[in-house]
Amino acid sequence: MSVQSPLGRVLGSGSAKEGTDHFWAQRLSAMGLVLLVPWFIIVMVSLESYEHASVVAMIESPFNTVMLVLLCLTLGYHSSLGIQVIIEDYVHGPFIKVLSLVLSKFAHIFVTIAALFAILRIAFGGAA
Repeated sequence: MSVQSPLGRVLGSGSAKEGTDHFWAQRLSAMGLVLLVPWFIIVMVSLESYEHASVVAMIESPFNTVMLVLLCLTLGYHSSLGIQVIIEDYVHGPFIKVLSLVLSKFAHIFVTIAALFAILRIAFGGAA
């Protein structure tokens, strides 16, 4: 039996003061996607054809290049935040949790950089 009060037992085991930043980052990136995804859908639907030359011409437009870069960055960041929450909530072993978080971050960074590389290579005339 403990002589410590119930309040004394719970003090210090509350919030880590990190959840709010993650919450707001996820909400702000979602708001960015609410604007960027409809733009992307409209642009793709308005293409005259889905042949290589037509899509390359769309990507070569400076406005579309910037918007695609913003879409890739926002989507990669938002996805990374979401997968992080899932891993933290459902992976219970400490080693496998840390390994999963690290691999997830590297995978998100790799895919985002690959998408940016492809967009910029097309935009600056490197595509054949």
